[in-house]
Amino acid sequence: MLEIKCPVCGVVGEEGDFHGGGQAHITRPATDNPANISDEAQRDYLFMRHNPKGLHFERWRCDRGCGKWFHAARDTVTNEFKAYYSIRELPPVELMKAATGSWAEYFKDKMVTK
Repeated sequence: MLEIKCPVCGVVGEEGDFHGGGQAHITRPATDNPANISDEAQRDYLFMRHNPKGLHFERWRCDRGCGKWFHAARDTVTNEFKAYYSIRELPPVELMKAATGSWAEYFKDKMVTK
């Protein structure tokens, strides 16, 4: 079993106490006129997902606590959770830098250098 901690209410529980929501950071195609959304954009939104071996960013829902959705960074090889963060936030910079493959491509323009 995976042990998960909700960053919103602090509940710690097993995987069954939470609900996995798949890949994190998916953006719905936004428009006032749905006819302007391309078939490719709609397909990508509905069906295309990253499925890496290693660091992956996921959505989870706290079923037994606050009921809120949150994001988590998890290593799919070891099942170790690296970080938990708000649904409206990006992961910690060190994890964005550690991302590889399609995740590295996704985060490359989102990292803020200070």
